[in-house]
Amino acid sequence: LQFDTACSEDMLDRNWQRLILTHLEEREHVGVLTGSPITDMKITLVSGRAHQKHTEGGDFRQATYRAIRQGLKEAKSVLLEPYYEFRMELPTEQVGRAMADIQKMQGSFEGPWMEGEMAILTGTAPVSTMRGYQTELISYTKGCGRMFCSFKGYESCHNQEEVIESIGYDSERDLENPTGSVFCAHGAGFLVPWYQVKDYMHIEAIDTIRKEKEDFARKEMSVKTSSYDDFISHDEIEEIFDRTFGTGSFKKRRDIGATRQVIEYKKEKKKIETPSEASFLWKQRKEEKKEAIKKQEEYLLVDGYNIIFSWEELKDLATVSIDGARNKLMDILCNYQGFKHCELIVVFDAYKLEGHPVEISNYHNIHVVYTKEAETADQYIEKLVHQIGKKYDV
Repeated sequence: LQFDTACSEDMLDRNWQRLILTHLEEREHVGVLTGSPITDMKITLVSGRAHQKHTEGGDFRQATYRAIRQGLKEAKSVLLEPYYEFRMELPTEQVGRAMADIQKMQGSFEGPWMEGEMAILTGTAPVSTMRGYQTELISYTKGCGRMFCSFKGYESCHNQEEVIESIGYDSERDLENPTGSVFCAHGAGFLVPWYQVKDYMHIEAIDTIRKEKEDFARKEMSVKTSSYDDFISHDEIEEIFDRTFGTGSFKKRRDIGATRQVIEYKKEKKKIETPSEASFLWKQRKEEKKEAIKKQEEYLLVDGYNIIFSWEELKDLATVSIDGARNKLMDILCNYQGFKHCELIVVFDAYKLEGHPVEISNYHNIHVVYTKEAETADQYIEKLVHQIGKKYDV
């Protein structure tokens, strides 16, 4: 957490500002979703007010704590959960099972990298879903698989609503961390719920200050614009024309301009009224349109892994890193697409990944497709050619 002040000392004395910052730092503040400690925030004091007679030291402690709760209730909070950073080593034939399991655990991974008959996967996953997975890994790899985990940090909770509901925390009933504020009237204090505080507060909130600045800037811009628009009016222009060219000249010139436009339009229209000329132009435009469509709608479909394992350079690279071979092929295809100016789609097999849907993404100027479970690249390309072959040059 970071604490700062942007409040003018003309509004609130420095000693009161220091006291507020002390109260911000002296305790652990909890959130409004589950009552867990808050983190990754910067809290800035922007305005405040004190009274020489009525303000006491304890007043600012309560006001500070309640102001934080007020801000948390108005803001959109995000629940965080702990994440593991993992490394898996397992036989290559079980890689598909491991990658599917990682996706089910809401994790992400890189690789696989091949080392002989073993594959290596690295990535991150929530602690709540990956806890105990090492036992399962050893089981389905028959003792050949290993996993190493270390604490990575906190990231957004993958099932926030479910966790909030299971904890059942109610910020409105937390008496140790109240969300309402206390106001005084006629010498007595009364409690105001957080959603009504802005109706009672005596100082401007930061969003009000920002809105006033935006309104001022908008008005200033409109004044500048209107000064240009109103520099010379329509009547003044007409008066100048009448004095210079005679009465009614401005209207005549406008009528002449409109007539000239109509005449030119009719002349242009007359040029293609001859049947032979119209037929020739129609055929010419049709041929140009066909040629443009032909140039724009040329497709090239590539089976990615077939190219990798047929090309010696890429095949050697794949033995070290299959991911590196894929990226190398895609870079080559990007250059080829820039030369041919066609729509290029490279398809990779993902048929061994359990539950994997079709995944389509863009890589620079080409399209990359990973097939769904139990579908090879050949099957996907054949199906795509059947769908678009009649319309496009494939």
